[in-house]
Amino acid sequence: MKTPTDCNSLADVRSAIDHVDEQIVALLGLRADYVRSAAAFKSSESNVAAPERLAAMLQLRREWAGREKLDPDFIESLYRDLVAYFTAHEMEHWKARQ
Repeated sequence: MKTPTDCNSLADVRSAIDHVDEQIVALLGLRADYVRSAAAFKSSESNVAAPERLAAMLQLRREWAGREKLDPDFIESLYRDLVAYFTAHEMEHWKARQ
């Protein structure tokens, strides 16, 4: 995969973006595996939701966004959606284990 500055055409850029997106999707799959594993360590539905963990996690993601020169509000919104999706699935997995 070429670096952004090494791309010589729109096709190069699109190919690289596709490669990056494929890695992002694979990492989301790995994240889902960890979320399912986390359910085994939680003793209640409130532990699954973990609002205090969410707040701390979002703050850290905002810091990472700033470091990467991304809009922290966008990253927070993205992660709120991501965590809501994964929390719902973790809750299903947690309930199935009870």
